[in-house]
Amino acid sequence: MSEQADQYKEKFRPDTDAALDREVEAALGGLTVDQIIAAGPQQPQQPSGENAQGNTKRGKVISIGADEVFVDIGGKTQAMAPLSQFTEVKIGDEFDFVIDRYDEREGVLMLNRKGVLSTNVSWDNLDVGAIVEGMVTGMNKGGLELEIKGIRAFMPAGQVDLYFNRDISVFIGQKMIAEVTQLDKQAHNLIVSRRRILEREKEEHRQKTMAELGEGQVRKGIVRSVTDFGAFVDLGGVDGLIHISEMSHRRGRHPNEFVKIGDLVETKVIKIDKETGKISLSLKQATADPWNGAETRYAVGTELTGRVTKIEPFGAFIEVEEAIEGLLPISEMSWQRIRHPSDIVKVGDTIKLVVINFDPAARKLSFSLKQAGPNPWATAKEKYPVDAVVSGNVTRLVDFGAFVELEPGLEGLVHISELAAHRVKTVGDVVKSGQEVKARVLEIDPTARRISLSIRRAAEPKPVATTAAAGATPAPAAAPAPKKKKKELKGGLDWNW
Repeated sequence: MSEQADQYKEKFRPDTDAALDREVEAALGGLTVDQIIAAGPQQPQQPSGENAQGNTKRGKVISIGADEVFVDIGGKTQAMAPLSQFTEVKIGDEFDFVIDRYDEREGVLMLNRKGVLSTNVSWDNLDVGAIVEGMVTGMNKGGLELEIKGIRAFMPAGQVDLYFNRDISVFIGQKMIAEVTQLDKQAHNLIVSRRRILEREKEEHRQKTMAELGEGQVRKGIVRSVTDFGAFVDLGGVDGLIHISEMSHRRGRHPNEFVKIGDLVETKVIKIDKETGKISLSLKQATADPWNGAETRYAVGTELTGRVTKIEPFGAFIEVEEAIEGLLPISEMSWQRIRHPSDIVKVGDTIKLVVINFDPAARKLSFSLKQAGPNPWATAKEKYPVDAVVSGNVTRLVDFGAFVELEPGLEGLVHISELAAHRVKTVGDVVKSGQEVKARVLEIDPTARRISLSIRRAAEPKPVATTAAAGATPAPAAAPAPKKKKKELKGGLDWNW
């Protein structure tokens, strides 16, 4: 019966997997189970070579757990990194990793994603390129002093920020994330850089911004620098240029009249060069154009009030509203002749004007100050007839005479020959600027805006009219005086040659 049972066992026993048997024998290494147990647990072999601590490896994500990411870095060794070091990750993504340590209990390599903050910092696992966090404890002549997990570190002043910072003492007491740039484990010297972190962040922002940026968009940015030709604005990792011609609708000589470093501005993207990465921006196109509808607000003949913004030898620029300026020519400042616009107006003056010309295409406005008031020449002939004696103030002296103001906007000229009965060498010998004088009107021409005056004749009696009374018999005309015989010229010539 027993033999029969053994026959059934052999008949129904499954075939032994030959491959499995060979794998078991290789694992036992020719030893029995009792011998292996007696030998005790074997210590795991620490990774070396390419998988040594501090080395950088390229790996591919093969699985994502609740708190960790499993990574294939090549070979048979398993590796994983904290999930918290990833903002976005999916299976198949590849990253650069720094080997932190070997976990003996789990039998896996613990990785840190390169460029991500290291939490387990010591002299043993520190390496160039590691990202660490430290507290700024002090400052010296060359830079900042930091403490990183009990390790003293130094950050050069040029590595504190992206841009030059005159006062780095403001960072004392603050936490900073930095990158290890130099390391001497034996001498315990550690040099770190915050600037490298900021540069990488800026480059990430630049790539993201460039991908999202488009012509016609309106973007906010911070003015980083101002030059003679424009201003550079940081749009978020990428800089764009606002040329001086795109600063404002109003005229300006230098960009610093419109923006300052650190200003938050709203600009319009007008051109993007993908090959060179150059971006052109406009400040004025991001705002409404004040010239729209200006042809109705400033039609010729319109009376308005403006503020003097700038004075030139040829006239003055007047601002009538924000970003709209026009020219007040020197010839339209006064009814009398003036030497320079500053004789009539000053920067900041508010004056009443009349629009005399408007060119919408060229965006040019011209004003008149004198036409905004009455024209004194319109009634000058009636108010100052010929032979009338008038009073006025000497306004200026010239080589050939003196100008006398009879009323605002109305001047007459006293020629040097009409200053005095005697011969006058210089005008200043007879009259002074600002002196009040009396003069007789010799001639007046309102069309040419000229009045000729005489000071020496002001004391003479007014000439009596020579018109004969009605019905009076005119006196006989006097006989012409006999012509004086001309002497003979020398040389036998006479006057009729």
